[in-house]
This record gives sequence, structure tokens and C-alpha cells, in this order.
Amino acid sequence: MSSFSSGHAVPIEVEIDRLGAQGDGVAATPDGPLFVPFALPGERVRIEVDADGKNATLVDVLARSPERVDPVCPHFGICGGCTLQHLETDAYLTWKRDLVVQALRSRGLDTKVEPVRPVPLGSRRRATLSLARDAQGLVLGYRRARSHDLIDIDVCPILSPAIVSRIPKLKAVLAPLLGNKREARVGVTETGTGLDVVVHGVRPKETALAKLAAEAGKLGVARVTVDGDSLLLAAPSVRLGPAQVKPPPDAFLQAVPQAEAVMTELVLAGIGKAKRVADLFSGLGTFTFPLAELCAVDAYESDEAALAALAEAARHYAEAETGPHHARDLFRMPLGPQELKPYDAVVFDPPRAGPAAQAEQLAKSKVKRLVAVSCNPGTLARDLRILVDGGYRITRVVPVDQFLFSGHVETVAHLTR
Repeated sequence: MSSFSSGHAVPIEVEIDRLGAQGDGVAATPDGPLFVPFALPGERVRIEVDADGKNATLVDVLARSPERVDPVCPHFGICGGCTLQHLETDAYLTWKRDLVVQALRSRGLDTKVEPVRPVPLGSRRRATLSLARDAQGLVLGYRRARSHDLIDIDVCPILSPAIVSRIPKLKAVLAPLLGNKREARVGVTETGTGLDVVVHGVRPKETALAKLAAEAGKLGVARVTVDGDSLLLAAPSVRLGPAQVKPPPDAFLQAVPQAEAVMTELVLAGIGKAKRVADLFSGLGTFTFPLAELCAVDAYESDEAALAALAEAARHYAEAETGPHHARDLFRMPLGPQELKPYDAVVFDPPRAGPAAQAEQLAKSKVKRLVAVSCNPGTLARDLRILVDGGYRITRVVPVDQFLFSGHVETVAHLTR
């Protein structure tokens, strides 16, 4: 593994004791822990310590862990997108579960955590890439590990084949947009009607946009949005429960459809026989529409464009009749106990920061059932602690590996009063 070496320091040998929260190997030293990317517990490795004295670069593996496997991607170790392709599957899933277990324990919650629900390779339907010119030419890809430099991507085992197969042609089609800019950010989402592409950081000439419109449609692109302006070739559409929803550019969408299906199943199980449900941080209606097949549901969301897309879909699909759709910033204006009184159950799926203020109001409410969905075990544990202190009991915790080979994990928790 000498390809990992930076060549900037005198190598030393250390033993790796454990995996850190981001997937780095951790070595205990007299000066404190050293974080070593791509090293595994039980391994003896040669490393070069960085100038900060806390991180290190892996030079070589001297004694290999039996749990080490060959990575599935040729870019692994160079690309900064994945941290744990080299860990055997069962050990990897155990580590992911432990991230949730440790987060809960840090808040005094010794709760049973179920095994992680896995997702397959090639299942991620959205990615953020960078488009740039460097000394080697045009690049469309990810950051190098521990670097601001970019690497060109021709394969990516976690991304859907529909995205990966189009990366080379997308690079050529998008190149004229750069103009004199050094770099642009490119978001790509696979929808039911084609790719939805959003480009940030450039203001191209009209001629470049006209050429893009002519070429993009040939690649199965449904929409291209550049600097806020959209070229609509075929309206992007995603299926959420019984409804077809037309997402606005940059709308939040669960990263992996298979993970979304598992999460939806868990959400529906968590509400029991509730007759009326509040769906907080509803977004486009990921859970709103499936819930609407079982009960009355009110959606609350601060992103007005997403809420408008949800409302439009609800109007067009009678089988997905939902209740009122409320534009509301639940971080600043959480629903209070009186507003929560009509609901038998509440579902909330907030951004990574977590809904601490809303959790405090829920803890004061009489709502019988809660379902928490979170991509951040730390803030989830904080909010569950608030709810437990308010009289709720955690009945189920299920991690979902929506973010393959990374230190992120999705979790669904059920609570009852």
C-alpha cells in the first residue's frame, strides 16, 4: 500500500486498536490517538505522521487483518468518497451498528439496536461531482482523499449504472459551461424520466446553453439547471408511494431507493393504527404519500418549492389524498403541545442538525406514537434523550446503510407514550 504514502515524514510502526467514527483506524500512542485512514483493527502498519500530530498517512500494512478484503473500486484509497471498502461485509455492518449503539449510550440510552439493513452496490441515485480543468485536462469526479485536488471518475460501484454510464459524455457536454471558471459543482440525480442535472458556480453564455440543450437530451437527461435557470427536456419525476412527484432542482431525495423502501416500511409500522399523523420535515412527501394510504396526514416543510411539488402531486393523484400542507420552519417555530393534540402519531425526518426544539415540544405533548428518522446518530441520540426524559419509551431502533462505505448511517426509531 505504498501508494498511500505522502513521503513527507519518517515512517513509524504502530498497532491499530479500533475504527474511529469516520472509518479511520485508530492507534493509541503516548501522545494520544492517531487516525490512520485505510487501516483496520489488529493490523500493524507503517505510517507517516502528519504535521498536526493527530492524523497519519498509511505507508504499508505489515500484519494484515483477516477482515481485510480487496476493495470493489479501482479508485479506492485515492478517491475521498469511500473510507471502508477494504473491510469484510459482516464486520463493516457491525461497525455501522456500533455507531448507533455508541451514540445512544453517550446519552445514557442502553437500547436494543437491530442489525443494519444493507443496500446493494450500484444503488445510489444521486451524487455531487466537480467539473474542472487541470494540467491533465478536463476532469469530472470527486476530491482526492485528504486533498482539494480532483480525480477523474470513470467507474463508481456505489452509483447507479444509469449515472456512471453517462459520466464521460456528461463531462464533454458540460465542458463548454466552464468558460473561464476553474471549477463547477455538478449534482446528478436519477429520476424515473431521466437524469436531473444541476450545475453551480458558472454563468455560461447563451450559445453554450443552447448547445447544451441540443446535446443533453441525447444522454437521457430530463432537466439541466445552470445558475438557477432550467432547461426542461422531459419533466423529472420520482415515485413516492402512490404518487408521481416532480421535484424542483436541488430538492432533497433519499439517496438510495432500496433504503427509502426499508425506511418507509419502518415508518408505516411505527405509527400503528394511528388515524391522523403529522409528517414533520416532509420534503417532497417521501413518507407523506405512503402514510396517506393508511390514514389522514398533514405535511409540514420549510422548503416551499418542495412543498409545492408535494401539493401538486397530491392534486393529481386521488389515491394519495393528503391533508393540509403547511409551510413552516420547525427549527424556529416548532409545533407546540396544543397544535400536536389532534395527532395520534408524529413522523419526523429532519436535516442532520436534528430537531431539538421540536423534540422538546413533543416531549411535552400527549402524542401516543413517534417515529424518528435521522442520518446523524449523534443528534438522534440527543433528541431521543429529550423524548425519553419527557416520558416516551424507545421500542425499536433500526439502522439502514443508506451511505455505503462511509461513516454515515441512517436510523429509524419508534417511540411510544
